[in-house]
Amino acid sequence: MALTTSTTNQALLDAQLELWNNTFGYIKSMALKSALDLRIADAIHSHGGGATLPQIVAAVKLHPSKIPCLRRLMRVLASTGVLSVQNHTSSCGGGEGEPVYALTPVSRLLVGSQQNLAPITAMILHPAFVSPFLELGTWFQKELPESCVFKHTHGQTLWEQADRDAAFDALVNDGMVSDSHFIMDIAINECAGAFQGITSLVDVGGGLGAAAQAIAKAFPGVKCSVLDLDHVVANAAPGDTGVQYIAGDMFESIPPADAMFFKWVLHDWSDEECIRILKNCRKAIPPREEGGKVIIIDIVVEQGSSNSKHIETQALFDLYIMLVNGIERDEQEWKNIFFEAGFSDYKISPVLGARSIIEVYP
Repeated sequence: MALTTSTTNQALLDAQLELWNNTFGYIKSMALKSALDLRIADAIHSHGGGATLPQIVAAVKLHPSKIPCLRRLMRVLASTGVLSVQNHTSSCGGGEGEPVYALTPVSRLLVGSQQNLAPITAMILHPAFVSPFLELGTWFQKELPESCVFKHTHGQTLWEQADRDAAFDALVNDGMVSDSHFIMDIAINECAGAFQGITSLVDVGGGLGAAAQAIAKAFPGVKCSVLDLDHVVANAAPGDTGVQYIAGDMFESIPPADAMFFKWVLHDWSDEECIRILKNCRKAIPPREEGGKVIIIDIVVEQGSSNSKHIETQALFDLYIMLVNGIERDEQEWKNIFFEAGFSDYKISPVLGARSIIEVYP
């Protein structure tokens, strides 16, 4: 009986621990945001990838009275894998010296000029993006077609706020640029065939053009253009990238090219809106035998790895994208959209972690 009671108690304590871990999940996010705000990863990076707390304190903006609090923040960052920590023996002999905090593969993505995901991480953790989820329970009680979670909280859609607020628009565009710099080299290396055999490409909703620039650099024979709204194109800096910028609306028309490219765009829109966009693509590309295709980088739910972290991340993205009334789709849902828009075939390459490359053929 005692054994049964002990086993039951342990099960209850395990369940409580799991409940606490989920409940305090936002503390992990806010610890990460604090690390970005304080530029802790940059401070450690400046010391060669490992630094003591006094070295970090000397490099960040911190009131001296908060040093004990910083130790507690560092403990969270180390326990969640953002950083690692080792206790080094004092150089004076005997006893332990200051712990040395080191970058991990996670925090290395927050520093440097290449593959730096600090801007998109800062975007996702910005109060404008976090606060709508405090209203999620209330939003669920509203009858459809209720406005998206973002508008429910802020009184305007994300796109409307970006159009009216230059600082917010820069936050979003910088985030998307950082993601493009990270993912496009991987996409081109892992699935170069998706871009071969075409001579022209339009990056639809391509923002400041980081993805199109990466494609143009990797495939000099492909004429790349970016289609986006007026205020986005106005902020683009074409320079000598060889990429053309076109102001327009993908819901109205899309300029002709061999291939249309969408990176993290279609998940923002409903099935009906995606079909409308893809029908415009269908009109703008040549037949399949002449190289016509649509290339999409987006999540295909339950596609690829069966890793639990992979599956959890896709589920989190699916809930997250309700910010804009978007949806992450499984293969059947994508297939329905493609065929309804007049396409005849597709190929999914699950080579981008939680995301895939989808080639869609007329």
